[in-house]
Amino acid sequence: MDNIESLAERLGFDQHAKVLIIRCEGLGMSHSTTVACYGSIRDGIATTTSLMVPAPWSQEASYLYRGEDVGVDLTFNSDFDRYRWGPLTLAPSLLGGDGGFPRTPEDLWEHGDIDEVTREARAQIERAILWGFDVSHLTGYLKSLHLRPEFFQVYLDMAIEFKLPIRLSNHDMERVAGFPFRSLALNAGIIFPDHIIETPKTGSFAERIVKVISELKPGVSECVVRPALESDEIKAITQNWEAMVNDYRCLTDPNVLDSFEKGNIHLIGYRELKALMS
Repeated sequence: MDNIESLAERLGFDQHAKVLIIRCEGLGMSHSTTVACYGSIRDGIATTTSLMVPAPWSQEASYLYRGEDVGVDLTFNSDFDRYRWGPLTLAPSLLGGDGGFPRTPEDLWEHGDIDEVTREARAQIERAILWGFDVSHLTGYLKSLHLRPEFFQVYLDMAIEFKLPIRLSNHDMERVAGFPFRSLALNAGIIFPDHIIETPKTGSFAERIVKVISELKPGVSECVVRPALESDEIKAITQNWEAMVNDYRCLTDPNVLDSFEKGNIHLIGYRELKALMS
């Protein structure tokens, strides 16, 4: 029996069931994204979100937390041109030339000291727990922790230490990375979704989600969205603000939920996966 069947069955579904996690990215990144992430769960169809602990608005996220399904988005990059953040720990190798995290995963991989990466990863998780979050899972911002073996080992060690499920890319990315990260996680007893769905870059969210539904495979899948409130803040941070604002509007549109119900798709969060690990 493969992982697709066993995970769906262990969650109490038929092995052919289509189960979907809708995860909002950007909690703590800005005020606009933080409010939108929570709003997408409380008033919409999103089922989970992940906190960027080093980002400027992460503590606000803790003040607004009401027990939602929240994971930690282990963050080792700061990729916006005019909006920067850096490590919680004293970690010289994790600083770019302007004092924030490196802008790209490649820069992190070239300069990051693994001991410093490990301390920083643990500090981010422990900070979230200290702030009162019931952490449900781990992800890695910009995939910087699971496409290089030595960085993936840190990711895996944190999942084992804190007994948390993780997000991993699909099998085709293993060829890019050059090592079998999914098999390594599975052999360590770590649970992760069977499929990661990348929504198309063009069209409205409603149009894109219809495509996602039509192509959804049996098993547990995760779809990532990046919602934001329309504000001067988000407009100053990124040129992609219109797509983010549109995603938030669609996530909270009752008509979008009808599409999932008609497709007989079961929506869950990461807490269900975490319960299996405990």
